[in-house]
Amino acid sequence: MSEKEAGRQIMRELMGAGYVEAKDKKRNSFNVLLNEYSEEVCFGRVWARPGIDRKMRSILNIAMLTALNRPAQLRHHLEGALNNGCSVEEIQEILLQSAVYCGLPAAGEAFRVAEEVLREHGCLS
Repeated sequence: MSEKEAGRQIMRELMGAGYVEAKDKKRNSFNVLLNEYSEEVCFGRVWARPGIDRKMRSILNIAMLTALNRPAQLRHHLEGALNNGCSVEEIQEILLQSAVYCGLPAAGEAFRVAEEVLREHGCLS
């Protein structure tokens, strides 16, 4: 399996087939290079490595995307974290820890995004 194929498979497993299909529909001659980089390098090489499990990679991504204040990407990786076995309590603790080290504004936005994702997945009432 090529790195691109492996990357696409990992993205499906993390975020669902609908995510990959939606990305494909948005693909064009301008963004194709970035999409291929994401598939081959980010997911096909790094996410495929055996050094740490996918749940830990999700935990790291939640913290980093909170620090960078990237809510759109955070949304996708929160969905992936749920698929990788992160509990609501673990996500809450990751975001609380991020509040201390990344600041309240960044963590507040991350909590808002997480609440939306958790409600959509039936994890919050």
